[in-house]
Amino acid sequence: MLELSTENWVGEEYEWIGPAIETEQARIDRALSFLAPICEALEQAGPVVVIKSLDHWPDLGSDLDLYTKAPARDVVAILRDSFLAKVAKRSWGDRMANKWNFEVPCLPEPIEVHVRRLGQMGEQSLIGDSVVARSAPLPFGAYRFRVPSPEDRMILSTLQLMFRHFYIRLCDIADLAQSLESGTIDFDYLHSLTKMTGLWHGLATYLKIVSDYARTYRGKGVPLPAFLLAAAHFGNEKVRFGRKFLRIPIVPHSARFYAAELKELFWSGEIRSTLRLGLFPLLATAAAIEYRITGSDKGIW
Repeated sequence: MLELSTENWVGEEYEWIGPAIETEQARIDRALSFLAPICEALEQAGPVVVIKSLDHWPDLGSDLDLYTKAPARDVVAILRDSFLAKVAKRSWGDRMANKWNFEVPCLPEPIEVHVRRLGQMGEQSLIGDSVVARSAPLPFGAYRFRVPSPEDRMILSTLQLMFRHFYIRLCDIADLAQSLESGTIDFDYLHSLTKMTGLWHGLATYLKIVSDYARTYRGKGVPLPAFLLAAAHFGNEKVRFGRKFLRIPIVPHSARFYAAELKELFWSGEIRSTLRLGLFPLLATAAAIEYRITGSDKGIW
């Protein structure tokens, strides 16, 4: 629940804050009242974990992300039959990532279900196994949802921000810094899993950026092991603010992360995953052309 008090806010310039918080809280409560029965129904077909959407609680994302190992046909059937959901048109990127978006009547937020694969091109399957195995039910408002472990949340955030969107938000830095300072993070596990999946250098760089920003604005960074800092390619000195986000340089830095992921998947014998990820430059080029022609890349990504 949102616990932001307005009792000390006075003056006409602050009058909008109270109603805005109430409106946002009502949106969150309504979304969770839909999400709880949806997760319960999908559990009949396989384990379901809420990913990303609850990472910044008591805030809630603009869509509701789920990961499941259930067959896609069962996911579609359950949402259609039990919740009258409509399957949104799938882009090329959606098909490669093996994800479906659903529009549920009376629910403004779309339901995005990742089925058995994660990553921009659906190249990651091992991470999904870990997300399910290490997940745990936690309370969120009046409900309980199965969510990833803190370590897996960091890996999922790395996949989303360092390998797909190439930007970081202020909430990512604040929440991740708090998690790192808990003293409970298993860095050996992080290293082991991300090394096997080709995400290690991207994760190390992400965590170093967070630590650097913490040091810049409060005088001290967050505790990170030496072997992780040695694997980071850069810190916040390479990050630039643009279009409301902290932007990660795509060339050459993000391109190196992509190459490392591709190389590790290949040497691990993940041939299908390697082929999927190998198509990423082609899809990115198609998206750039589509955006230049139409002003939107929605049909691609």
